[in-house]
Amino acid sequence: MGTEIVMVDEVPFPPEITVSKPLALVGHGITDIEIHFLQIKFNAIGVYMEKEVLNHLEKWKGKKGSELAEDDLFFDAIVSSPIEKFFRIVVIKEIKGSQYGVQLENAVRDRLASIDKYEEQEEEALEKVTEYFQSKYFKKDSVITFHFPTGSPTAEISFVTEGKEEVKIEVENANVVEMMQKWYLGGTRGVSQSTVKCLAENLAEMLAQ
Repeated sequence: MGTEIVMVDEVPFPPEITVSKPLALVGHGITDIEIHFLQIKFNAIGVYMEKEVLNHLEKWKGKKGSELAEDDLFFDAIVSSPIEKFFRIVVIKEIKGSQYGVQLENAVRDRLASIDKYEEQEEEALEKVTEYFQSKYFKKDSVITFHFPTGSPTAEISFVTEGKEEVKIEVENANVVEMMQKWYLGGTRGVSQSTVKCLAENLAEMLAQ
């Protein structure tokens, strides 16, 4: 891990940030879609976590990054590790916050429904998150963050855009919080495969040291 700023598609990410303790940038990438061979990039993503995550990934020591990227159990182990995690998402392409909110809602709801954990409490918690994004406008360089404290079933989402105060929301439903992590750390089902591959490569390297 160097000390230089990491550029993700022309968006700068610090190699370390401190929330309650220093967290290292262990993976980064973008979300994008391809339409008629044209790549449209939406967000740049930086995933920060405590290096203690390695203690929970011992059994994958010695595996290549390319193997880990295909191993969903490896990513499940990252999600369930009782360590602090922080996602920093920077907007590349302007969209309405409601569009992002609906994507997040669909991804979380589908994941919960598939394991029969989508009950009334989950629906309410998810609705709050969707409403939170509803009124926002994602200008270029706006920043969305997800903070998952150590061993806590809660998450804090914040949004900041040029000329506006930072706005935060607390999510207190453990199932919804878990699936929000899995949206970005979902292995082969993650929303950003470039982030998944980068995480797998970097963590394979860190485990080998």
